[in-house]
Amino acid sequence: MTSIYLSSDNPRWIPKTEADLQAAVDGGLFEESHHLDLKKAPNSKGDNKELARDLASFAVDGGTLIIGVQENKESRTFELAPQPLNGLPEKVESVARTIPDPPLTVITEEISSAADDGTGYLIVHIPASPVAPHMVDNRYFGRGDKTKYQMGDAEVVALHTRRRNTEAETLALLRKEMDEDPLRDVGAQSHLFLVAQPTAGQRDMCLPITSAQDWNLRLHTLITRVQENQKLRTALSDQGFSPDLSHAHQGRRRARGVALSSSSLKSDRTYAAEGNWGDEHVIEVQLFEDGGLRLFMTRLSDSLHDRYTPEEDAEQVLFDAGAVILTRHILELIRLVSEDVGYHGNWAVAVGASRLRGRRRYAGQSHFPSNHRYSADTYEESTGATLAELREAPGTVTRRLLGPLLRSLDSEALFAKALTDEG
Repeated sequence: MTSIYLSSDNPRWIPKTEADLQAAVDGGLFEESHHLDLKKAPNSKGDNKELARDLASFAVDGGTLIIGVQENKESRTFELAPQPLNGLPEKVESVARTIPDPPLTVITEEISSAADDGTGYLIVHIPASPVAPHMVDNRYFGRGDKTKYQMGDAEVVALHTRRRNTEAETLALLRKEMDEDPLRDVGAQSHLFLVAQPTAGQRDMCLPITSAQDWNLRLHTLITRVQENQKLRTALSDQGFSPDLSHAHQGRRRARGVALSSSSLKSDRTYAAEGNWGDEHVIEVQLFEDGGLRLFMTRLSDSLHDRYTPEEDAEQVLFDAGAVILTRHILELIRLVSEDVGYHGNWAVAVGASRLRGRRRYAGQSHFPSNHRYSADTYEESTGATLAELREAPGTVTRRLLGPLLRSLDSEALFAKALTDEG
């Protein structure tokens, strides 16, 4: 369960039962604050709008809403007021997804009443959103010491500026990876890059993995869990791609981290062809001590030719499906790493691609190949992601990262299942 900030004396309170909530009431621990609000369940459209405003206000810095604890106005104390739980989590999540703009992803946890009558309490965690502020009815809301308020223009501008600065820093990391491409002067294939960086992690947050004697096995195990995730496989319609993360099988120690890569990428991160077919099809996953993750893959395009066409004259076509599959896989790997090391903060993520100009997507066996050729040589896009989004809305994050590329190739609709989070 996710902890709740009550005060500096109780920064990581985790209620598991009704008795825990009652003890907090009796101990006078509950107080509405910048990070905590308490109320009854919404029962009307007006209540839903008010709930959306509360969620949007918490999304700036993060916070928790406890439904089922209410204030006694006369005594100015709090008391338990268990609410019907049937359908309540779904209702709150629906409000978060449909009313605020941009939509929010929240985490809900139920605590049943000891009466065992279908009532209880709902803990709603609202992570600090990397795309805050969020609008409700054309107004932005923030959170003061105890209540929400409508934000002024200067505060909204400051938050947008902060977000742009974070995006710029993430794109700088991406461009560094693209500049250091180990196969920059090899072949003609398009290359895919993905960088992910925790926005509030400690500098050694992944040291328990990277410094372990069995780090290689642990990283392989995490990748195996990614590939065996049935929900993810369903979202991708069981599509495969080569090379995938399992082809990154060679363990290497790297500066401030570790890596799994194709064998043709050596320990000093230089490329050495081994004389085998597919030597140029390189994939690499790096994990750094500070939590940074990097993906590098060199087969975002390939030449398709028949026996009548010399290979050097064959057209390079783009595998947009490979970009979607690997992005979804890396987002799931980020989630697993977060939970493995106990990091519950946000991530900054960026995707890039090189050698794109003039290339069109691979149309498979279709007799009507796309004529939409990409008009720039590179692609770059960044976004922020909460742990809640990585758990519940990875398709939405993938759309933010790859949507502009797929729309340019006229293929976004083909990946609707992987770019949404329904079902």
